[in-house]
Amino acid sequence: MAEWQAEHVVDESAARRLIGAQFPEVDLSRLDLLGEGWDNTVWRAGGWVLRCPRRAIVLPGMHRELQVLPQIAGRLPLRIPEPVLVGRPDGDYPWPFSGCPLIPGREVGQVGLDDSDRAAQAGALAGFLRTLHAIDPATLDGPPLPEDANRRADMQLRVPRCRARFQEASELGLWRETRAAGGLLHEALELPPARPTSLAHGDLHLRHLLVGGRELTGVIDWIDVSRADPAVDLVPYWGFLPPAGRQAFGETYGPVRPDQLVRARVLAVFLALTLAVYGRREGVGWLEREAMRSLDLAMSG
Repeated sequence: MAEWQAEHVVDESAARRLIGAQFPEVDLSRLDLLGEGWDNTVWRAGGWVLRCPRRAIVLPGMHRELQVLPQIAGRLPLRIPEPVLVGRPDGDYPWPFSGCPLIPGREVGQVGLDDSDRAAQAGALAGFLRTLHAIDPATLDGPPLPEDANRRADMQLRVPRCRARFQEASELGLWRETRAAGGLLHEALELPPARPTSLAHGDLHLRHLLVGGRELTGVIDWIDVSRADPAVDLVPYWGFLPPAGRQAFGETYGPVRPDQLVRARVLAVFLALTLAVYGRREGVGWLEREAMRSLDLAMSG
């Protein structure tokens, strides 16, 4: 069974039933499937976005989203989901779900940004991450956040998983490991333990950046929010920005240690290949293409 195999899918009839029964203020005259990923089925109804978990593993992260996002939304320079509606299990659907005001924009891979467009967003991306990473997790209300919930910064775990993804991508004819990629993984294994010092999004890959026109408008999908080394959020430095945009990113964000850049680069390669494999196996051509472009960017410069 694929890693992303859904345990429960909220189809249109179920969405109408769940939303209509619990949130009569939401206009259901037009209900559109906004997206499906590993973790959620996402419906748009009027000015609302409803996210319905597809797998039980998502639920702890969803509860952390509900805890953290209302506390930080007004402090960040890009929009993030603000869960206003919290639905309860009902009928055959056993889990809570959430509703947020719509953030205008589409996924990066659906917009077609060229390198100059991407480089122009370096300052906005850096300013967002600088502000996020300056928030002290200890000041947030609620239970303490876990440290690096998915061990993104742990290279002793990430490097073997990255090698496994190399093999899977090779078997699908997507990509073959290069000497540079092998050298990157070797370097990563020599790093000291990461420092979980900051509030982090935790899974900031290309599907979680929204673009309106040619500009970043929002950052979505926060189920991996945690205390972590800031490196885990620097994936777009490698996988979204071209080399020409990275200097501008640094000028706004501030100093980044060499070990953080290595961790972020390993993650960028791993996540790009993960999305490319998903896109190939699920027949999502635009995502496969965008993920492979992200991989090319991560291995350049």
